[in-house]
Amino acid sequence: MKARLLDIQELAPLVRHLEFEAVDADRFEFTPGQFVSLKQKFEGKEIIRPYSIASAQQANRFALCLNLVEDGMFSPYLFKLRQGDEVEISPPLGYFTLRNRDRELLLIATGTGVAPFRSMLHSHVAELELPVTLLFGTRHEQTLLYRSEFEHFEKRHSHFRFWPTLTRPGPEWKGRSGRVQSHLDEALEGKSAVDVYLCGLKEMVDDVRASLKQRGFDRKQIIFEKYD
Repeated sequence: MKARLLDIQELAPLVRHLEFEAVDADRFEFTPGQFVSLKQKFEGKEIIRPYSIASAQQANRFALCLNLVEDGMFSPYLFKLRQGDEVEISPPLGYFTLRNRDRELLLIATGTGVAPFRSMLHSHVAELELPVTLLFGTRHEQTLLYRSEFEHFEKRHSHFRFWPTLTRPGPEWKGRSGRVQSHLDEALEGKSAVDVYLCGLKEMVDDVRASLKQRGFDRKQIIFEKYD
């Protein structure tokens, strides 16, 4: 399956939002939270990389959010793409999707791990009735990806909270600071009837999972996806 690059946006230093359109599929459908795999040959060897879809369903279009790994192979290739270029993709897959909508939701992301949550929120935030909190950790304020969108959701939907936290805040930052793990108790507010979704680097995911298990959370309440 082929996808054509329609638009490129610089979200932050070394982070891009890429808009694609599937060009040879009758219907390109996915469930928010799923990923697509991109394929490309390098030195005669086919390399496949999965990327979470960062957008809501819209005809045959989808978006990806990725950071440049300068010593990597695949992301430098994607950063060189220009509008109109085509890439080879596999159909969407994955089980990192909203399950029980009768519980409160705590979404915890670091870095580009926020991509599937953007897809979920654009698709479902208006229809969800119970509280939803997005706890999003990055190093610097300028790397709070999609910040204005999440702030808009917070203003528009009273059941949604956007909690950014920075590990290297500047002197002007007035919000939360530190790793997402340090704000877990505040986000849970002593509640246990909460489904927690985690997406980001392995260290964060493993730390939060262990902390939740210590609090008595059932494994079915902890849905995760690791980015390394």
